[in-house]
Parts: sequence; C-alpha cells; structure tokens
Amino acid sequence: MPNSLAYTLVITGAPWTTQAPQTALLFARAALSAGHKIDRVFLYGDGVHLASNLSSPPSDETHWSQQWADFLVEHQIPATACIASALRRGLINETEQARYELPANNLRSPFEIAGLGEWVEGKRAADRTVYFHGGS
Repeated sequence: MPNSLAYTLVITGAPWTTQAPQTALLFARAALSAGHKIDRVFLYGDGVHLASNLSSPPSDETHWSQQWADFLVEHQIPATACIASALRRGLINETEQARYELPANNLRSPFEIAGLGEWVEGKRAADRTVYFHGGS
C-alpha cells in the first residue's frame, strides 16, 4: 500500500483506571484494517500493568491484558514494558526474578521487559509514534 504508515504505540495508562489501553487497542485494530503497520507497542509508567499475568477482572468485564496479548500474538507485534516502570510496579520476568532473588514472576506472554532503548528504536523505526496516556 503506497500510503501505508508504520506506528509505534506508547501506552502509559493502567487498564483499570484509564481508557488508554482500550483506546490504543481500537486504534491498532483500525490501523491494521486500513493497511498500516504497528511496528511495536511500548508500555511505560502505569501502562506496564497491562502486561501483568496476575490481573483478573470480574467475569462480566473485558480482560484487557488478555485482549492485548491475543492481538499481539495474532499480528506478531512485539510489545515491551519499560524495565524501570515494571520493577517499580511489581511486574517481573524470569530474568529479574533470578537477579533480585524474588519468589515469583508475573510477566504475561508475549510481553517482554526492556529499557528505554526499545522506545527510542520504535521512534526511529516508525513513521509515527502515538501516545495513549492515563491521567485526568
């Protein structure tokens, strides 16, 4: 597609306190439907809660973490949680579990944990970076 764009999405709002993850997912689906590409998704600040394997919303509510995980796998889109934000909020992968001798880990697949270099690479590789913020 000649007018196709590649997007990096940055999500900073938690799934249960903001609409940021929901709005980002709607945007991502619409972008793909229009023939665009999502280069990667980067979670920062409270947005890292989206990658928790321990979230369990009531059965009558949408499970946004699972919705995102399914979407990422289906479309083979890489997604990264900022390591500093993740560690502050108790989001731990196996590597950090071993490093800090923690009793468990809780990172939902296919999310990864990495530094801000992933965000910088996303800004470099994409035509556009779109932010989905939490807040008031």
